[in-house]
Amino acid sequence: MAADLAERLAQQRIDHGKVQVAVFPPAVHLALVVHRLQQARIDVGAQNLSEHAEGAFTGELSSAMLVDVGCSMVLVGHSERRALFDEDNRRVAEKYAAAEALRLTPILCVGETLLEREAAATAKVVAAQISAVADRVGMDKLCAGVIAYEPVWAIGTGVTASPQQAQEVHAGIRQQLGAAGETTKILYGGSVNPENAEGLFAQPDINGGLIGGASLQAAEFLRIIQLAEEA
Repeated sequence: MAADLAERLAQQRIDHGKVQVAVFPPAVHLALVVHRLQQARIDVGAQNLSEHAEGAFTGELSSAMLVDVGCSMVLVGHSERRALFDEDNRRVAEKYAAAEALRLTPILCVGETLLEREAAATAKVVAAQISAVADRVGMDKLCAGVIAYEPVWAIGTGVTASPQQAQEVHAGIRQQLGAAGETTKILYGGSVNPENAEGLFAQPDINGGLIGGASLQAAEFLRIIQLAEEA
């Protein structure tokens, strides 16, 4: 499946002057996907990395290993890593630092649960997740990466934050970053699909999408890329 999806992407004409496209396959498929996409100018990233640069950590993938296999990006702090593997803000910040140290572009994932949103704690939760990384690496290095707002309640549920809800959080993130974050890419992730992508991408502080399930269907993913080119 990974090879087929990569092949479909490699065959497409993507306007790289308008959009940057990256894929994040499971670790076992990284080398294959890097090979298939090396002529297509599509970046490849990993879904996770170790916070340790070296040492006896069987089964972990260091930033150096990811660079060796051809990755240029890595997800850090994805909601499932936080919820299922107990990655707290401190550990996420350490992983961000490990990625940045070897010039892997980290994509910092932030977002609130349904309970936190219902408690009107979205801004507080997201700000704390961002501050932990800023405190560890500095605001300039944080802003040199990418931030992805992924409301946990919208991931894989088919429920998407409205463009207005997403924009409100993105604007808050932009404000927190300050002057250093004027050009930082802030992506929206949470059941993005061809039906809602246009409205999301039209928002002033939404610079693209972190696509989940729709990226597993080549036609849907390519349509989302086309909508990003047109935005």
